[in-house]
Formats: sequence, C-alpha cells, structure tokens
Amino acid sequence: MSTSNLCVRVDSELKNTVEKCLADMGLNLSTAITIYLKRIARDHEIPFKITAAPRINQETIDAIEEGHRLANDPNAPVCHDIKSLIKALES
Repeated sequence: MSTSNLCVRVDSELKNTVEKCLADMGLNLSTAITIYLKRIARDHEIPFKITAAPRINQETIDAIEEGHRLANDPNAPVCHDIKSLIKALES
C-alpha cells in the first residue's frame, strides 16, 4: 500500500486538545484520521450526525423543569384565554 501526505490547516489549540484526547486512547492524530477516512470509504457517509440544531444549555433545562413543575402544580395559576393571560402578566 502506498501512502500520501494530507495537509490540513486547523486551529493549534484544537489540534493540541485532540492530540491529548487521542493519546489517552492510545492513538495519534494520523491513526485517528486514517480510521475516519476508512469509515467514510466503507460506509459512503460521514460517521457521525452533522446538525445545526442548537445544544440545550442549563438555562433551557431549568426552564423546561420549571414548566414541568408548574404543569403538575395544582396551585399554579391557570389562564384559559389570552385576556386572562395578559391580565395575569400585567399584575
């Protein structure tokens, strides 16, 4: 098998972080990239999901939990229409 060089520009901090992670796994950057390329060649797809979906942060998690608490709290105020909601928000 002949080999080829692959030159990629990447942020130095990212490269260093990844090299440390890979070292913990007993791999180097060249081996990890070879594994990645072989998976693409074998499966004809990138081996992980690529998405623009935002990640949920702690503020969102807290808001969801508060919504669940309010939904299950029999003493929480209930608004049955937009007028009562506006009135509750203004008071």
